[in-house]
Amino acid sequence: MAIHLPNRQLFIDGEWRETVLKKRIPVINPATEQIIGDIPAATAEDVEIAVEAAKNAFSRNKGKDWSSASGAYRAKYLRAIAAKITERKSELGRLEAIDSGKPLEEALWDMDDVAGCFEYYADLAEGLDTKQKAPVSLPMETFKSFVLKEPLGVVALITPWNYPLLLATWKVAPALAAGCTAILKPSELASVTCLELGEVCREVGLPPGVLNILTGLGTEAGAPLASHPHVDKVAFTGSTATGSRIMASAAQMVKPVSMELGGKSPIIVFEDVDLDKAAEWTLFGCFWTNGQICSATSRLLVHESIASEFLDRLVKWTKKIKISDPFEEGCRLGPLVSGDQYDKILKFIAAAKSEGATILSGGDRPKHLNKGFFVEPTIIIDVTTSMQIWREEVFGPVLCVKTFSTEDEAIDLANDTHYGLGAAVISNDPERCDRVAKAFRSGIVWINCSQPCFCQAPWGGIKRSGFGRELGEWGLENYLSVKQVTQYISEEPWGWYQAPSKL
Repeated sequence: MAIHLPNRQLFIDGEWRETVLKKRIPVINPATEQIIGDIPAATAEDVEIAVEAAKNAFSRNKGKDWSSASGAYRAKYLRAIAAKITERKSELGRLEAIDSGKPLEEALWDMDDVAGCFEYYADLAEGLDTKQKAPVSLPMETFKSFVLKEPLGVVALITPWNYPLLLATWKVAPALAAGCTAILKPSELASVTCLELGEVCREVGLPPGVLNILTGLGTEAGAPLASHPHVDKVAFTGSTATGSRIMASAAQMVKPVSMELGGKSPIIVFEDVDLDKAAEWTLFGCFWTNGQICSATSRLLVHESIASEFLDRLVKWTKKIKISDPFEEGCRLGPLVSGDQYDKILKFIAAAKSEGATILSGGDRPKHLNKGFFVEPTIIIDVTTSMQIWREEVFGPVLCVKTFSTEDEAIDLANDTHYGLGAAVISNDPERCDRVAKAFRSGIVWINCSQPCFCQAPWGGIKRSGFGRELGEWGLENYLSVKQVTQYISEEPWGWYQAPSKL
């Protein structure tokens, strides 16, 4: 069945608006390499209009229409958005799959998570009301103090292409729950479902300007948005290099930022594991979402005593992965998102071979697929810690492998990276798992699994993987400022200065 891409404009101030320069970007189906539609290409001129709309929405009616309204009021809109996403799940999942290349089953799972995330932050928005004026204990009885939590203001939300609508939601839902107004700038490589979020907001009657959606190139739309003087915060998910540029721009105005950046996460497999269970989690940790995951556990550290048998089992599991058009039943690996990404991944693999590594499995285009940006799930061995494939984020279905002999050696190898997003350990020894989890230098640890993510739990990294946390209560705090209010309550004068003589 043919899938029709809606012909959308920019979503600004509650309505669809053509770009000022009337520019558009083609949408390419990564499974066929065919152009299937286009999206608007915003520029600095459109950014100005969107920021002004968000600024006006924040202060409209002295904030009573949104920013200073009750959390319960905002929660009604978040729940309405969740309901609409659920209602349109099938359609949105299909749009996500054809736009980004992820298997349809994964895309549909994402839509469930999108709705769940909006529902979760609706609950937290309501809870915010009960937390206002939280008292602060003071050592002096002549004063009382409390805390107000207030929205930061206008926020720029810049999101990637690997989970287009879901990772946008990770920012949009808490930002709106907090009372901020927002400009969402999704990646130009996969923006279709983010534009549909605009239509959902229009249908549920979200106040104009509360959420604005600009699609376009990073240099033409993202950069002027991040550096705009009326944007009060930037939340970014993407590459470390782009994150660094955004930080430098924000620093000029001492603007807060939160960053969820790259990763080169380890997975340690000890000798006491069930080989098949460990093999499946190892594959899932690296090949899920076509290998395009910032937290992918793409560095496998396996105990030397089981390495040969485990790798043999791993290859057998890999051969069973169905690589196909995302819409084929049972698809477990679709195409990479674009031709540039396809070329980049193959260059990484070629570089590994030239440096002396061995391709144990995969490493090329699947023989049965002549079109599309497909790369076989790839396992690389004979890797040294100085190789590019071991040190740099690949962002594709490529797993590199090293062996270890002791727990301490495994931990040292795992932590020897500029990144610190995720890490996984697989072992049947609970005490060992606890030790390793504490020893990992990362923001997220998985024990006997890899990649599960829940909107109730914090998400984020350390080192060059960024700072700040999304999801859970921590995600809401990202968009709130804390105001201290202290009152003098004594009937007595303060008495610091000598009072003037009474006449």
